[in-house]
Amino acid sequence: MDRSAVELGTRHVLGGVRDIEGDHSCSHLGCGRVEPDRGAAASQSTLRITVGTQRRIDELRALREEALHAGSQRAIDRQHDKGKLTARERIDLLLDQGSFQEIDMLVTHQASGFGIEETRPHGDAVVTGFGTIEGRTVFVFAEDFTVFGGSLGRAVADKIVKILTMAMEAGAPVIGLKDSGGARIQEGVSALDGYGRIFFQNVQASGVIPQISVIMGPCAGGAVYSPAITDFVFQVEGTSHLFITGPDVIKTVTGEEVSMDELGGAHAHGGKSGVTHFVAPNEETVLEWVRYLLSFLPQNNMERPPFFAPADRPDRMEDDLDTIVPDSANQPYDMVELIELVVDDGAFFQVHEEFATNLVVGFARLDGNTVGVVGNQPASFAGTLDISASEKGARFVRFCDAFNIPIVTFVDVPGFLPGVSQEHNGIIRHGAKLLYAYCEATVPRLTVITRKSYGGAYLVMNARGVGADLVYAWPSAEIAVMGAQGAVNVIHRRALADAEDADARRTE
Repeated sequence: MDRSAVELGTRHVLGGVRDIEGDHSCSHLGCGRVEPDRGAAASQSTLRITVGTQRRIDELRALREEALHAGSQRAIDRQHDKGKLTARERIDLLLDQGSFQEIDMLVTHQASGFGIEETRPHGDAVVTGFGTIEGRTVFVFAEDFTVFGGSLGRAVADKIVKILTMAMEAGAPVIGLKDSGGARIQEGVSALDGYGRIFFQNVQASGVIPQISVIMGPCAGGAVYSPAITDFVFQVEGTSHLFITGPDVIKTVTGEEVSMDELGGAHAHGGKSGVTHFVAPNEETVLEWVRYLLSFLPQNNMERPPFFAPADRPDRMEDDLDTIVPDSANQPYDMVELIELVVDDGAFFQVHEEFATNLVVGFARLDGNTVGVVGNQPASFAGTLDISASEKGARFVRFCDAFNIPIVTFVDVPGFLPGVSQEHNGIIRHGAKLLYAYCEATVPRLTVITRKSYGGAYLVMNARGVGADLVYAWPSAEIAVMGAQGAVNVIHRRALADAEDADARRTE
């Protein structure tokens, strides 16, 4: 068969052909030659491309579907049986509907050994991406307990570090939903290295963008340090636990017996250690609280917090403020009630509500602008400052200063809590932290002295001498080196020593 016949047959196979118009003599482009119908050939080529592209699209859809269901149905059912949501369900509740854009959805781990290479789920054990909350961009990563128990390996660490880096570059808050069994043992030291890289990125972001950790399951061992570095830690009652060493290890080493909740539950860290700032009854509530917290915060340290027009008037009169502070200097009252009467719409979002209850801190608004509120609580330890209260206040003041949030301080403090344990455990050192935090703050600082303001505690609670911009004195304010009784004991000690009835003489 000659070449032209082969060519003709081939072209018939590929698509339609047509004879060359005009003279068919050998002098015209070769005898009996035909050329393809270019329109038909192009159509066939497009068809082949379309078919090939559609196949790839279908493959991609299948991979995405695998990633969306990386955890087995059995693992998902176990998660639900514990009263916990899956990672994707949590993200859907947290973010504005339809706003989530996932990153690194098809990443798989490359580890081998101990049988781990037999399973390489797409996305691995964390879901990462960005979306919006009330229209404002946020970045999020959610550890997926239904995949390898949410354990952290190199691929998981890479995804988390990447989302932290993206949040920094975009100047937007980052939220971590924590539910993990810890380091992936099969990956050895590379898993530990992953934690180190996450910690490093947390520190780089500190004071630059808001960082929020939500503990929604186990968080143990080295994993606990990432939440500890972030600005706010939320915990869910009953289902979340946070500790470096678990109950079994503690029993083996020290002989102490303690339950998971007693050791690392929400109330243990919310009320005792102070690691946790917010304790929520369930996952739906905790995610709603995260959204609410962000409404008080700026996107980053270069911006101001968002403005919300209040329903009430900034120049309104609150008659209850005339009577809320008791006439007796020793009678307690609730500083939270006073704060709620002053701020917009009575809305005061407490931080660290269960920890160091003798000091109140939280966010509110004045004429639509976010303020950080600090106040002594006379209803708890008479509002004295101790080690825990000093640390609580210092951390909060420094956060407000970093993110351009003015600070309003309500003062009713008789002094520092006396006691040998306080002195030996460093009340001087810890009290200095609060003093330092106020002194270095560059945001507007306003102080309202409602009753007692004595001694060194007077200075530590944002006095004029340490840089307060304005100090207001309530009609019941008492500002002095010490209280009246203490002053009498010092000034008239000889007269009291000589008196037959020292108490009567002191009253005089």
